[in-house]
This record gives sequence, C-alpha cells and structure tokens, in this order.
Amino acid sequence: MTTEKERMLRGDPYDPFDPQLVEERNRARSLTRWYNDTEETEAETRRALLSELFGAVGENAFVEPPFRCDYGAQIHVGNGFFANFGCVMLDVCEIRFGSHCLLGPGAHVYTATHPLDAEARREGVEFGDPVTVGDDVWIGGQAVLNPGVSVGDRAVVAAGSVVTKDVPADVVVGGNPARVLKELEEP
Repeated sequence: MTTEKERMLRGDPYDPFDPQLVEERNRARSLTRWYNDTEETEAETRRALLSELFGAVGENAFVEPPFRCDYGAQIHVGNGFFANFGCVMLDVCEIRFGSHCLLGPGAHVYTATHPLDAEARREGVEFGDPVTVGDDVWIGGQAVLNPGVSVGDRAVVAAGSVVTKDVPADVVVGGNPARVLKELEEP
C-alpha cells in the first residue's frame, strides 16, 4: 500500500492532511521558527538547524532569516548557496540547487500545485512537480520558480520574474511569464 507521503514525493495527487504529513510540516515549522529566531552571531546554531531541516546542505551555505518552507527535507542546496531575506520554498517534491546559487530577497520556489478542476480542488488533493536549479545561478528578488521548472547553469532570473517553463543555461530571463532577454557568453 502506498502512503500519502510516497504519493506526494512521486508527484501524484495526495491528501495533505494525512497525519504523517501534518506532523512533518509541523516539525519543519518548528525548525524554521527556531532558525528565524536565531541571533546574527549564532552561525553554528544556524548551520545545525539548516542541516536538520534540509535534505542536504553544501559547505558555506547560508539562508538569511526569515525563511519558510513546507517540509525542508526535500530541499537540497550545494556549496556556496545563499538565500536572502524572506525566501519561501514549498517543497512537496524535491527542490535541488547546484553550487554557488544566489536568491534575492523574497524569492519563491514552488513545487506544490493544485488541480485545475474546481471540484477536485474542493476535495483538498494536491500534487507537485520538482524544481531543479543548476550551478552559478542568480535568482533576483521577488522572482518565482513554478512547479516543474529547471534553470540551467549560470542563468540569471531577473527580479520579479515568474518562471513557468525551463530556463536554458547561460541566459538572462525576465518578465511574467519569464522569457529570454539576453544570451550570456559561455565560459
């Protein structure tokens, strides 16, 4: 028998009010509350809390409080990751960042989504689609990465952009929906 968590992680419709999922979200909220309440001088405490919250944390990764997430365990960040104030990650499916990624203030990453059909939404089911971000990516402030997108290495997502489809490597995208504004020189 498949659990609701297994269904969620596969991206299948699932019941978000399943007791195991509620307990895991509550755990993440406690950890993020503790993290957000730390002092600037508590670098080791912050590192320990991120390591407990996230599925994987690379060296020199840093998240500026306040930060919010659904579960935390599906978030994987590489070396040199930096998220500025007010970032949100809805991680019902995996969110994977490569090394040396930068997120501007208020950047949001969503894997969670809902049925388009109103009756199905009323039933409360949800599903998700993973988000993958390559190495050396800069995501500007207030940008949104929607479920299922991938962002290629060295790409730049302009502030305020809404990414609804995959972003190739070595480009600048911007707008709503985001589109390629400029190609960057490959290294």
